[in-house]
Amino acid sequence: MSAMYRAIQVTRPGEFATVMKPLVDPGPGQVRIRVEACGVCHSDAGTVEASFPISWPRVPGHEVVGRIDALGSGVQGWAVGQRVGVGFLGGSCGYCEFCRGGDLVNCRNQEFTGIHSDGGYAEVMIAKATALVRIPDHLSSADAAPLLCAGLTTFNALRNSPAKAGDLVAVLGIGGLGHLAVQYARHMGFEVAAIGRGTQSAALAKQLGAHHYIDSAATDPAAALQRLGGAKVILVTASGGKTVGETFTGLRPGGVSIDLGVGPEPIELTNVDLIFGSRKVEGSLTGSPATGDATLRFSVLSGVSAMIEIVPLEEAASAYAKMMAGKARFRMVLVTNGSGDAGHPW
Repeated sequence: MSAMYRAIQVTRPGEFATVMKPLVDPGPGQVRIRVEACGVCHSDAGTVEASFPISWPRVPGHEVVGRIDALGSGVQGWAVGQRVGVGFLGGSCGYCEFCRGGDLVNCRNQEFTGIHSDGGYAEVMIAKATALVRIPDHLSSADAAPLLCAGLTTFNALRNSPAKAGDLVAVLGIGGLGHLAVQYARHMGFEVAAIGRGTQSAALAKQLGAHHYIDSAATDPAAALQRLGGAKVILVTASGGKTVGETFTGLRPGGVSIDLGVGPEPIELTNVDLIFGSRKVEGSLTGSPATGDATLRFSVLSGVSAMIEIVPLEEAASAYAKMMAGKARFRMVLVTNGSGDAGHPW
C-alpha cells in the first residue's frame, strides 16, 4: 500500500492545488477511509471562498463515500473493508448538554467536514467514528454521495415537518436539493407542488413526482398555493431570504416555511402574515448519522436518486466551478480511480 495519497486542497481563497500527502494512522475514535466518491456541494464554498474561518491548506468535501482501511483505538461497531459515508457534520462529542439531550446535530463540539478537518476531495480521509453513515449494498458510491448532504438535509426536514400524508407540501427551487425534495415528498405521501422560475423545469418537476408546477415568473406563487388550498409546509431549497417572503402567505393556517438555503440576504416577513394564520418559519440543518442511515434506506426502498455527473478527482476545480455557476444538472460527483460507478436511472 502506498505511503502517500493524492488530495485536492485549497491553499487560499479560490485556489486549488493537487498534492501528495503522507498516509497517517487514525487517532483514538477515528477511522481512515479510502475514498471512492465525493459530492461537490454548494456548501463547499464555505471552504473554497473562506466564508468560514479556515486553517490553510484545507481539503474540501463533505459528501464522502469510501471503505474503512484502518481503525483507531477505541472504535467499536465498524470494520475494516466496510463501506461508509461522512456528511457535513464531523462527529458529535457525546458528552455536551445537547448530546446528552439527544440533539447530536447541535453538539457544542461538532466540527464540520472539509472545514475544520480535511474532507473528501482526496483518495484518503480521516473521520471520527461518530460521524459515520452506513452505505446500503444496493447504492453505488457515486449515487450515495449526494444523499449524504442534499438528500439528508431534505429528507430530514420533510420527515420532521408537521405535514401528514395527503397534505400539500411545496418545494421551492428545483435544483440540487429541490430535485431530491420533490421525490422524497412524493414518496412520503404528500400532495406536491414544485415552484420554479420559468417553464423549463415544469416537465422535470412532473417527472420527479410533483402533482403541480407553479411558475413564479408568471404568477404569484403564494396565491397559486392558496388556490390549491394552502400549503402545510413550504420547503425552501433556494438561497435568498426574499424567496421565503414571496411564498410565505401561501401557507395554510398553522403552516410552516422551512428554510434550507443559506445566504446573506435577510428574511423579510410582516408580523401580520405571521400572526394572522399562526404561520411559522424555521431553519433545518442536515441531520444526524442515524438519520443519514434512514435517508439512504428510504432512498433504496423508494427509488429516490440524485441526477449526477461523474468526474475524476483531478477535475475537482472545474467541477466546483460548474456547480457554482449553476450549470450542474444537478450534482457533481468526484470519483477516485474509476470507482463508485453510478447506477441511477436518469
